Amino acid sequence: MEIRKYNRRAWDNEVDKGNEWTLPVNTETINEARLGNWHIKLTPTIPVPREWFPNLKGLEVLCLASGGGQQGPILAAAGAKVTVFDNSPMQLERDNYVAKRDSLDIYTFEGDMADLSFFNESSFDLIVHPVSNNFTPNVLLVWKEAFRVLRKGAALLSGFVNPAIWLFDYDLAERSCILQVKYKLPYSDEADLDEKELKRRIENLEPLEFSHTLEQQIGGQTKAGFVITDMYEDRQSPDKNEPIAIYMATCVATRAIKPI
Repeated sequence: MEIRKYNRRAWDNEVDKGNEWTLPVNTETINEARLGNWHIKLTPTIPVPREWFPNLKGLEVLCLASGGGQQGPILAAAGAKVTVFDNSPMQLERDNYVAKRDSLDIYTFEGDMADLSFFNESSFDLIVHPVSNNFTPNVLLVWKEAFRVLRKGAALLSGFVNPAIWLFDYDLAERSCILQVKYKLPYSDEADLDEKELKRRIENLEPLEFSHTLEQQIGGQTKAGFVITDMYEDRQSPDKNEPIAIYMATCVATRAIKPI
């Protein structure tokens, strides 16, 4: 299976289903951002600390695998020059919708988060990369490409899933809040699900996921050349069918700098 092509269709389907990461921000949020009152999220619930951001006025920002009409429009309203790059045409359409509705200048491009060859080296002053790299098989390429297109001294703000969540029988946890170890890490839907369950997910057009080790997520950034300066953990709300979040943080966010 060509994963990128399949997940493009699957995330278009998530837009139709109203996934929370596909719901555009409203005009009130944009107006507040124009006044300097704004925040964005890389992970489910905790806003990114404002001290992680430089002054956004005129800053060239890449929202990487970040379609959905959320982070990009807010940063554009706050004064940044925003490019949104995403695999899903319908996710990008959300950003175009907000841009047209609220008179924002946003550039949108469809593509693979692990291949930024469309952009020249040292093109951006900031990359915002919310939780999404669990939908690509090779996260190391994501970090390598992000490092290439950033200018020296610029920051990469990224969110990713704690790989430990893929240890468990998710369906059992969702039904009964019992956490039972079922899978070895690193995990992928394509390789580790039984044939019946994989077929069901494909027939339902559910995005296929890949866990990445902490060595790949954190060590991968440093191997690409970044210096990690801060991080925090977050978790999805347990009442949103995420029982694992009762017991552990499910996501991590990092701030990394390309050295001068």
